[in-house]
Amino acid sequence: MSEATGVDGVSPDETRVDESAVAEHSLSRRGFVRMLGWGGAGATAALGGRAAVDAVAQQSAPSPDELARAAAFAFETATIESGHQPGIATPQQAHASFIAFDLDASLTASRIKALLQILTDDSARLMTGTAPIADQEPEMAGDPAGLTVTMGYGPGLVDRVNPVAKPSWLKSLPGYKIDKLEDRWSGGDFLLQICADDPITLAHARRVLLKDARAFTTVRWVQDGFLGARGARVTGTTMRNLFGQLDGTVNPRTSEDLGQVVWIGSDSGEPAWLHGGSSLVIRRISMDLERWDEVDRPGREASIGRRLDSGAPLTGTTEHDAPDFEARTPQGFHVIGPAAHIRRARGDGAERILRRPYNYDTALSGAAGSGAQVNDSGLIFAAYQANPEKQFAPMQARLAEADLLNTWTTPIGSAVFAIPGLGELGEIPGKALFE
Repeated sequence: MSEATGVDGVSPDETRVDESAVAEHSLSRRGFVRMLGWGGAGATAALGGRAAVDAVAQQSAPSPDELARAAAFAFETATIESGHQPGIATPQQAHASFIAFDLDASLTASRIKALLQILTDDSARLMTGTAPIADQEPEMAGDPAGLTVTMGYGPGLVDRVNPVAKPSWLKSLPGYKIDKLEDRWSGGDFLLQICADDPITLAHARRVLLKDARAFTTVRWVQDGFLGARGARVTGTTMRNLFGQLDGTVNPRTSEDLGQVVWIGSDSGEPAWLHGGSSLVIRRISMDLERWDEVDRPGREASIGRRLDSGAPLTGTTEHDAPDFEARTPQGFHVIGPAAHIRRARGDGAERILRRPYNYDTALSGAAGSGAQVNDSGLIFAAYQANPEKQFAPMQARLAEADLLNTWTTPIGSAVFAIPGLGELGEIPGKALFE
């Protein structure tokens, strides 16, 4: 698809709405979210404004269920997210779709802001189980199923809007010797991370938001991933990747930990539009399951440094036991070897990240013969941290240098996005970038 073509193959010149039309369209949607306060009396007063907007836009008053969902959303946003975008510290949902866009070359900063406002407004409605005004299948919005929409700004977007406010780390990662990166899985000006516990909910939300963006963007890549099905695992348990490995055992889990590892604070020295936000590194990692099949269980566990059944370190008995990297076998070898994955990832413990990965798996046609590849499988490794240069990059450098799992894994995609913080409810993420 050429850069001059929209996501549906239509030239942006044929579909672009002028800026005033975008602003007018956004204003009617914006009434829903702008009028919602941060809970309490503000949220109560806002419901009347939201009802008035809906009555004009939809020629009908909102139902009691819609009002209840709107009030709940205002309360949850105020008390849980507290200046952070959803979909980061949120318990990980069963399904995810990561969509990277390239912005149309003619878009001005004000047009980009108008597009983000439309996406913000429609995302807020969808997350409450309320259909956006232009939703042509409103019945499909009724069950939000834990839906979250997270927006990420790539280097190209920030360069276009306000290059002076671009953080030093918002750029491609350095090349690693294990990388075999493909353009079709790398880069991007703008990102939508859409997660939900129901694939129908996710598909509907994705279609609504893609229709919002199609006149102004080209889809660069889409990566869909999954975990265990909704209800198949207890919320908060660590996900398994397709190697059978528990992935995310050492994630930060308390508010204090998240503050130290994930969130960009007002005292960080970073631009104001990032305060309350984070950064996201996405690595698409291909897994060679056919060669992994050839490894016995002790070999698999030695390469990881953990037991596959419980996730316990080889020196412990439960998943969250601290590994003993000094422990040795009777023969004098380290129980957790020098190239075991958890030792290389841990380093001295100074670099930490929030892992939010998803599996991908597609059956291949034409597979034949013993040992033939039957699946294109791997991991969409999504890592959140305050500063990828100081946290993710050193860890990745150690893994690239000597990690036994490199025998069966190959990074084929890579992208870095800034995840702006939230201001007042209804404002676009990182509003200060545009000021």
